[in-house]
Amino acid sequence: PSQHAIANYMRLGTHNELPGFYQAKRDFFLAQVKSCRLQWQPSHGSYFVSASYAHLPDYQECTESEFALMLIRTLGVACIPISAFYHNAEDHRVVRFCFAKKAETLTLAAKHLDKL
Repeated sequence: PSQHAIANYMRLGTHNELPGFYQAKRDFFLAQVKSCRLQWQPSHGSYFVSASYAHLPDYQECTESEFALMLIRTLGVACIPISAFYHNAEDHRVVRFCFAKKAETLTLAAKHLDKL
């Protein structure tokens, strides 16, 4: 039954609009955070965008996990440490942010990230 349901959904074609939808959200978010001190990395085919904090002297000693917790506690912005995806927890001082959010949420997150 699930295969039939998916096949019926695919015939609607609404899924074809998703790439443009998420690209617009990504572009909107990156425009909102362009004054933030994080170094934003190119993002294609995802609803996450990664950013490096390795160049920021105040956070040189922070692991990705520590940095992510600090952002939550001090700025109220959540992100995911990239090291969580490595089997050996390799740390590059890069975190990723989900931009599959409402415009108001992305704007608010950008305002908070500007305080970094």
